[in-house]
Amino acid sequence: MTDIPNAASVALIRNDKVLLIKRAYAPYQHLWTLPGGRAEPGETIEDCAAREVAEELSIQVRNLRPVLVQSLGRDAEYRLAVFASFDFSGTIRPSHEISDHKWMSRDALPALRTTSRLDDVLAKAFAVLGQS
Repeated sequence: MTDIPNAASVALIRNDKVLLIKRAYAPYQHLWTLPGGRAEPGETIEDCAAREVAEELSIQVRNLRPVLVQSLGRDAEYRLAVFASFDFSGTIRPSHEISDHKWMSRDALPALRTTSRLDDVLAKAFAVLGQS
């Protein structure tokens, strides 16, 4: 296993809320999480993050700030790089991979079925952007 990230996700933050998506398919089907996915061969992890947001939500993201890298999946086959940004544009049009999306405040997270430790990831994302 390598320490180089092979997947990315992005915390899109606006007005003290984060855009969460609900996955339509496995892995993480029916769970709320951040938009993102696997890197393609030869793609930088930042390019992966921006491409995944564009593919899943039809919006463009810029000025990605690194938040953390964590291992995910069975046998830690994924090294997920999480980014955060205030800088994005476009009209949200979810792809077929997304069954729902919402702007959520962090205090609403306990009421949702989310991916593991999403609350910790979001706390770090908000802190990176200067919103503790």
